[in-house]
Amino acid sequence: MELRHLQHFVAVAEDQHFTRAAERLLVSQSGLSASIRALERELQTPLFVRTTRRVTLTPAGRALLGEAERILAQVRAAHEAVAAVQGVLRGMLALGTEQCIAGVHVAGLLAAFRRQHPDVEICLRQAGSGALAEEVAAGRLDLAFAVRTQEDTDQLRSVPLTSEPMTVLCHSSHPLAAVGAAVTPEDLGGEVFVDFHPDWGPRRTTDAVFAAAGVRRSVALEVNDVHSLLDLVDENLGIAVVPRHFAHKRASLTALPVKGTGETVYETVAMLPPPQATSPAARALMALMEQTGGPATAREEARAS
Repeated sequence: MELRHLQHFVAVAEDQHFTRAAERLLVSQSGLSASIRALERELQTPLFVRTTRRVTLTPAGRALLGEAERILAQVRAAHEAVAAVQGVLRGMLALGTEQCIAGVHVAGLLAAFRRQHPDVEICLRQAGSGALAEEVAAGRLDLAFAVRTQEDTDQLRSVPLTSEPMTVLCHSSHPLAAVGAAVTPEDLGGEVFVDFHPDWGPRRTTDAVFAAAGVRRSVALEVNDVHSLLDLVDENLGIAVVPRHFAHKRASLTALPVKGTGETVYETVAMLPPPQATSPAARALMALMEQTGGPATAREEARAS
């Protein structure tokens, strides 16, 4: 099995089209097709279902994709490690993040990283914490700043950044605003909620809080950005349960603590591959967090790397 076969396979899987993948790889379509056929012969199974419009992965292809992405990520990390030993940090930093993540100022951190390492290409992807965890584990991202969604695995580890309680936001004329004290999930059971897509960390956290309390809730207004959520609450169309730092973004809203959620219910982390698979660029970014006064756990990670 040759690396180019895996590279070609991943490109076709991503584009779901031989012509587009060939154009991106700068190879002929016939050469790309021959490469995929060679891989299928070696594995003795079809990897794609081919139609005139697009190609889709077979079950065997889906099984291979994650492993192929991890292999290619490790090869890239090996090249970058050799360059780092030679005193030059090159290659790419593929970073993922949720919106308005607490514990790290992503834009400022990346600006400082670029000043220190101008030869490294920075690629940034914004998504929900669940998707980011999958992409780090698969090797498509070097690291991600997200909300803890799972326990560590052989492919994924989490370095804590910060934690905070959840807060209810409501319009100043909403009946909850007159309460002026902490509320419980039971107090909110009949409310209409504004919330994020289920893959987002704050939504996952809130869902877990209400599930633990045995309270059903209705998310009538679902958005994919923080400012839209705040706008909807500001128009008194619903309430929202969000991390405490969101409350500082809209002073016109009333913020109430949520009882029973604890002080660490919303925990943000840096998600990384295992130490041996962590790229030099990711290690350099974690080290930069130490230099700029990042969380103590990030500083310990940088020293360990």
